[in-house]
Amino acid sequence: MSMKNTSLLLVAGFSVLSLTAFAIAASSKRYLHVRVSNPANHELVRVNVPLTLAEKVIPAINHGQLRDGKVQIGNFRADNVNIHAILDALKAAPEGDFVTVQDTGDDVRVAKERGQLVVHVIDKNSGENVDVTIPWDVAQALISDTNEDQINVEAAVKALQNVGDTTLVRVSGRDENVRVWIDSRNTDVE
Repeated sequence: MSMKNTSLLLVAGFSVLSLTAFAIAASSKRYLHVRVSNPANHELVRVNVPLTLAEKVIPAINHGQLRDGKVQIGNFRADNVNIHAILDALKAAPEGDFVTVQDTGDDVRVAKERGQLVVHVIDKNSGENVDVTIPWDVAQALISDTNEDQINVEAAVKALQNVGDTTLVRVSGRDENVRVWIDSRNTDVE
């Protein structure tokens, strides 16, 4: 093989590798989406934020309960409760329903499904359904480097980079519908 052919082959090979790397990098961007709709008032709010942007913006906001990437949770106290140990135990536990509460006003279910913490609440009075799905790495990130009455939003956003496409929160009610999810698309089209 001549030097010219070898050079062309190397350039072609490098070009293919570069394009492949670019395509992989371009497709690996993750987006946080929030959609709130009120069909009665024909109102719709849509947010589509790259997680990389959220990672940089969240620590820059120091307003209200959000300070240094962490949110202060009112008067929540976990005195003498090791949340880290509980999460580790839950992560190692087999899948299934952990807590189920049914009464005349609400149904509440806390479970581990497909390796994720799942909370499902039905408010029978308002007709509102709430589903929350938290991947374990995100749950652990939420309590990393925190006091007992804080959650670490910045760390959770970083952990979401490694989560597959998933719906984190879905609220369905008579007046409003809310969905919060992660995927690799820059629009909120389902």
